[in-house]
Amino acid sequence: MSFKIAIIGAGSVGFTKKLFTDILCVPEFQDVEFALTDISEHNLEMIKAILDRIVESNRLPTRVTATTDRRRALEGARYVISCVRVGGLEAYAEDIRIPLKYGVDQCVGDTICAGGILYGQRNIPVILDFCKDIREVAAPDAKFLNYANPMAMNTWAAIEYGRVETIGLCHGVQHGAEQIAEVLGAKSLSELDYICSGINHQTWFVDLRLNGRRIGKDELVAAFEAHPVFSQQEKLRIDVLKRFGVYSTESNGHLSEYLPWYRKRPDEIARWIDMSDWIHGETGGYLRHSTETRNWFETEFPQFLASAEKPLDPAKRSNEHASHILEALETGRVYRGHFNVKNIGVITNLPADAIIESPGFVDRFGINMVAGITLPEACAATCISSINVQRMSVHAAISGDIDLLKLAVLHDPLVGAVCTPEEVWQMVDEMVVTQARWLPQYADAVPAAKERLARSTVRTRDWAGAARRNVRSIDELRAEKETLKQAV
Repeated sequence: MSFKIAIIGAGSVGFTKKLFTDILCVPEFQDVEFALTDISEHNLEMIKAILDRIVESNRLPTRVTATTDRRRALEGARYVISCVRVGGLEAYAEDIRIPLKYGVDQCVGDTICAGGILYGQRNIPVILDFCKDIREVAAPDAKFLNYANPMAMNTWAAIEYGRVETIGLCHGVQHGAEQIAEVLGAKSLSELDYICSGINHQTWFVDLRLNGRRIGKDELVAAFEAHPVFSQQEKLRIDVLKRFGVYSTESNGHLSEYLPWYRKRPDEIARWIDMSDWIHGETGGYLRHSTETRNWFETEFPQFLASAEKPLDPAKRSNEHASHILEALETGRVYRGHFNVKNIGVITNLPADAIIESPGFVDRFGINMVAGITLPEACAATCISSINVQRMSVHAAISGDIDLLKLAVLHDPLVGAVCTPEEVWQMVDEMVVTQARWLPQYADAVPAAKERLARSTVRTRDWAGAARRNVRSIDELRAEKETLKQAV
């Protein structure tokens, strides 16, 4: 088979390499063309060198091109994959720093909460530009696979306003299933069957079966509490399982910032998080991790290039959805996964316009969602709170309405648990002014926001958060990796 796959934001080097090798593990796909595009020529050069080395080492006919001209990359593409981070780490740092001044302590800040909402404001105008290019220069009926966060907002904007067939993809469901299989003592993940449904990063394992036997709440709670590692790393997640009766897909740290109960009091945060790794609740943990990963890659690039000479091994194909979806669409081999799409009856007790994440099957006819799922009431209530924030955030991003943006942030569960309305209004003004270069839709609102900030009487504080760690140097990272290697 020969067709074109465009990857926008291909400078996300590690993830692009994973998508590339996964797709090439499909025997029929070795003659495809990959068109890489990014705003960073430097990153494009690095990733193209790695992918070219993989092609050469495996003697494949695969073609790899790289350009900063996005429309050129998208010309004739049958599939377009996005993994962009608009504003990069510079803007992301402000998503974490400014809310901390107002007492909002985020672990990741890329989905909802103050940081995720502003991330969506930066992304959505760019997403709509992608969609315009797809409609105009990509292959007829091209499919847009969005991996970029905030997943629901980006996918919502692309479907409702971009008018492009869009599927949002994430790996939270797979990671949660791997945990459950481990605590239940499964010999392999194939022994576990599950239905997982909700919205991205708030998806719930509503039916679990191990070798056909249904697993109930009490058995699952006992299994997690008995696990020597997860019992400590997932304390908040286990508490939600006890109260809601079902397990959430999302990591301990991520889940903590979608709810109004666990991160609102600084002296309580330590009780619910674990500092063994960033993902379990560390303040700004993903920002630190992303910064260290970027610095490590820049320094250790020769090693990454050398590792690209290894033969492709289909047995090591990852569980990222993209390659499996393309395989099903092109070959007809059916794939079951969990996809982010517009609801329209898939989940009966969530709004029809929401972007939900739920099971579906893919074949030559497209993605066919399993309809008629009803979430437990507490899960639905929690999802609806986030959906309302997402809806207002998308509409604010489209219209450039700063007042609607403030209302979206005000209704965010964690922000609302921490901040007064006056604090929210000032926080949003400060974030919009600081990030103005990435927020063209708010250009007319920035001067008035600056004036309000100049005369504001709302007090802020210089706070690093309840559980902040410093970015580690390359030498520190190298020493840690050596220690781990020796331990193994």
